[in-house]
Amino acid sequence: MPGEIKPGVSEPVLPGPVGVLKELGQTAVPIGEPDIFCMTIIGQIEGHFVLPPHNKTTKYEHIIPQLVAAEQNKNIKGLLIILNTVGGDVEAGLAIAEMIASLSKPTVTVVIGGGHSIGVPIAVSSSYSIIAESATMTIHPIRINGLVIGVPQTFEYMERMQERMVKFVTSHSRITESQFKDLMFKTGELNRDIGTAVGGQDAVKYGLMDEVGGIGAALAHLNQMIAGNASLSPDHLPPGGLPQ
Repeated sequence: MPGEIKPGVSEPVLPGPVGVLKELGQTAVPIGEPDIFCMTIIGQIEGHFVLPPHNKTTKYEHIIPQLVAAEQNKNIKGLLIILNTVGGDVEAGLAIAEMIASLSKPTVTVVIGGGHSIGVPIAVSSSYSIIAESATMTIHPIRINGLVIGVPQTFEYMERMQERMVKFVTSHSRITESQFKDLMFKTGELNRDIGTAVGGQDAVKYGLMDEVGGIGAALAHLNQMIAGNASLSPDHLPPGGLPQ
């Protein structure tokens, strides 16, 4: 624009209509402190090993401190978790899911695109779960990459870890253990593999997710839960916060 003074390379852009338009592509930014914390879990969930730099990853050491900070922040009344993940490290995914399930504040998860593999426990860990109609969730047995020692103890460990995931999913959703295992070990659904790719409508039909919808429905449910939570005094809260 005429008369505009361009900042240097290391000089921050000053706030204003021109700066906001240039940096954010918006003519105006929302004003006010939101009471809903939005968290995104995208790409591949990174565990104890660093993935290649060209991979889009979500690091669990970044997510866990954010959840602790959101739980402690009195201005945050609820959490909205948006998932579009291919899965990843099993223990890291279960750690994130356990953190979300143990929060005392209302939580809503929204699966857009995909919530595959270990993303399934994260998707069902919230107080209310929503999936887009075009989204899919891949359910398959646990697999290990790299060197595997072929002894019975290795396979017993994998089986116990798989049971942990099955119990978590079935305890935080309406799907039965037998139905979930049927989907997990089904043959012919996935190319050269066993498992099932469940669409949005089927995920609700099986009881895995609560509703087919999007961001509007998620915010409506979250605001409704926040309003109900505000009417509860600390003395009336059950141990461990609101029931999941």
